Amino acid sequence: MAITDWPMDERPRERLLQKGAATLSDAELLAIFLRVGVVGKSAVDLARELLLNFGSLRALLTASHHDFCVHKGLGDAKYALLQAVLEMGRRHLAEEWQRGDGLDSPLRVRQYLSATLRDRCREVFAVIFLDNRHRVLRFEEMFLGTIDGATVHIREVLKRALELNAAALIVAHNHPSGVAEPSAADLSLTRRLDQAMQLLDLRLLDHFIVGDGEPLSLREQGGW
Repeated sequence: MAITDWPMDERPRERLLQKGAATLSDAELLAIFLRVGVVGKSAVDLARELLLNFGSLRALLTASHHDFCVHKGLGDAKYALLQAVLEMGRRHLAEEWQRGDGLDSPLRVRQYLSATLRDRCREVFAVIFLDNRHRVLRFEEMFLGTIDGATVHIREVLKRALELNAAALIVAHNHPSGVAEPSAADLSLTRRLDQAMQLLDLRLLDHFIVGDGEPLSLREQGGW
């Protein structure tokens, strides 16, 4: 049965408009994104099948271009649309905590770092540059590495901080393995960066490691 033949209060789009997106299941949200199904399957049926094939909504959203498009009902147009939606979500989070009050909510910082770095297949070292009132000046991905490491040049981090007239930094990097446990190299880098920053009267507020779960704070862990 096509979704248009369903009772109005059971149709995903109408339910979203009446009760909000949070009330819908993963399959129903995906069905709204898909808009239409395929022969013999409604959009909801197709969405359920795709979630089963990929294993989870996250796996579908982070699938490669090739892995996404080989599935019936998907293709280049849907992939481009999905990437646009994901990027809008990331930019929305970025705007929220770059308006001057974002760091009043550590949760928002964690959410943005997770959305930006969690599903990267290579290690990325990023820096949040802050002014003397801890308002965000800039977020930059400064160093790109391999699947198990990125070379970080402390001199370049400090140089950029001075260029932006920053007073404090939050740094972060991801672990493509998904395990947010600090390595000896992570701890050593954090200590050396903190010491170098102190010489320039700069503060290192935190170093987050992004994995599958909530980003791990080295400051909270007593990492340096």
